[in-house]
Amino acid sequence: MADIQTVLSRTFNNFFESEKSSGILLIFCTLVSLALANSSLGHDYLGFWHVPIAGLTIEHWVNDGLMAIFFLFVGLELERELYNGELSNPKNALLPVVAALGGISVPALIHFMLNTGTPTQAGTGIPMATDIAFALGVLSMLGSRVPASLKIFLTALAVIDDLGAIIVIALFYTAQFSLIHLVSALGVFILLLVLNRVFKVMWMPLYLLGGVLMWFFMFKSGVHATISGVLLAFALPFSAKAEDEESPSHRLENFLHKPVAFMILPLFALANTGFIIGPAWQNSLASRNSWGIIAGLVIGKPAGITLACFLAVVINVCQLPLDLKWRHIFGAGLLGGIGFTMSIFIANLAFSGKAEIIDASKLAILLSSLAAGTLGFLWLKLSNSEIQSME
Repeated sequence: MADIQTVLSRTFNNFFESEKSSGILLIFCTLVSLALANSSLGHDYLGFWHVPIAGLTIEHWVNDGLMAIFFLFVGLELERELYNGELSNPKNALLPVVAALGGISVPALIHFMLNTGTPTQAGTGIPMATDIAFALGVLSMLGSRVPASLKIFLTALAVIDDLGAIIVIALFYTAQFSLIHLVSALGVFILLLVLNRVFKVMWMPLYLLGGVLMWFFMFKSGVHATISGVLLAFALPFSAKAEDEESPSHRLENFLHKPVAFMILPLFALANTGFIIGPAWQNSLASRNSWGIIAGLVIGKPAGITLACFLAVVINVCQLPLDLKWRHIFGAGLLGGIGFTMSIFIANLAFSGKAEIIDASKLAILLSSLAAGTLGFLWLKLSNSEIQSME
C-alpha cells in the first residue's frame, strides 16, 4: 500500500466496479421510492411494505432477512481483507483502522452531546458508519484524479466502519433478550467452526443450513438477526491463499457480489427511503436528533478520520502511503460522511415504533449523505491537479 504504483488485484477491481454501479442504482431507487411515497400512489406504496408474510411484514423480511445476507457478504469481505487483502499486513491495516476509529467515535460523540438525556439519545449510533457503495461510487467518478491507494484506503475504512456498526448493533440495539436463544445461536456457530476447523468439512449447503438455523435463534434472542450473517462468514472454510478461489468462502463471496449490489441493497433502499415529506419538513431538521446526524456525518466524519490519522502519524504509530497527501485523507473523510444504508438501518433499530422520528432521521441522513458526497467529490476534484494517474 506504501508503493506509489499500487497494483489493484482483480478481486478488488471487480468489487470496486460493482460498488460503483450499485451506488448509481441506489440513488435511482431512493429517488423512485421518495417520488412514489409522495405521489397519489403513496398510501398503497407504503402499505405494500407492511403486508404480512409468514408472521413478518415485507419490510421486516428485507431488514431482518435479506440484510443478514448483506452482513454475510460484509463479513466475507472483511475475512478476505484480514487474510490476504489490504488488512493482512499490519502496517497497511493500521492507518484505515485508526481512521475508522476516529470516524466512528467523533460523529457518535457529537450526536451524543447534542442528544444526551433526551428521547433521541438512542440515535447516537446513526452517524457512525460509511456506505461503501455510495462512497466508492462517488470516488469512481473522479477516475485517475485520485491515486489507487486512496480507493483501497476508503474501502478498508468503510469495511472497518461497517464492522464497528455491527458491534454497536449487537451491543446496544438489542430488543427483548432471550439468553437461551442466544446460547443456541452461538452453539450453532461453534458447531460450524468445529466442522470447519476440526473435521475440515467443505460442503457449503451444510454451512448454509446452519446459517439459517443460527439466524432463527438469533432472531428469537432479541439480538438483531443480521449478526448471524457475520458469524456465518467467519465459520465458512476459507483459504488464505490469494490465488485459491475454490474455498466455500471465496465461492460464496463471488456468488453474492451481484445479488447484494443489484438486488438486496436496492430493495433495502426502496423499503426504507419511502417516507412522506410533509409541509413542515424544515421543523424536523431543526431537532437535536437531526442536527446530531447532520453534524456527525458532515463534520464529525472528516474531522474524526483526519485527526485520528494525523495523531497516529505524528506519534509514529503508522505512516501515510507515499502517493497519499493529507488532502486525500480529508477527502476520504468527507466521503465517509455518506452514511445511507447503515445509518438508515441503525435509525430503524434506534427508534423502532416511532415513525415520525424515523422519517425525520431518514431525511437528515439523506441530506447529510448528499452534502458529504458533493463536498467530497468537489474537494478531491479541485485539489488533485497534481495527482499521478493510477494507470
